[in-house]
Amino acid sequence: MELTLVRTYGATGVNGVLYLNDQQICYTIELPWKNNQPQISCIPEGSYKISKRYSPRFEWHLHVQDVPERSMILIHPANYAMKELRGCIAPVTQLTGLGIGIGSRSAMQQLFSLADETIRAGELVILKIIIQPPQ
Repeated sequence: MELTLVRTYGATGVNGVLYLNDQQICYTIELPWKNNQPQISCIPEGSYKISKRYSPRFEWHLHVQDVPERSMILIHPANYAMKELRGCIAPVTQLTGLGIGIGSRSAMQQLFSLADETIRAGELVILKIIIQPPQ
């Protein structure tokens, strides 16, 4: 399964649209691009393997693997990138501003369910991050 995250960059955050094939799954929010600096920047564009992970804080969520010069990049619920993210990606059901959204837990549940089904079937989940092409 290949998920495609199409990003739009801004000074105070990054908004995205996450697709499976050509079908939109949800929106995403992230920290702004700051040269891939840990804890304060979104991750570089590219393709990454996704695995599932459990923690007491986020319960079941997704782990973005093999990010250059970074570790523990997660996909987990959050509604405000600047206050709740440290380089991770948060799915949301609706964007309300740059790096801000609502309905993150619901969007996470839907995304995790899709990924979990694929992983249980023994297939890879790949996240491809690209920039929004000019209109």
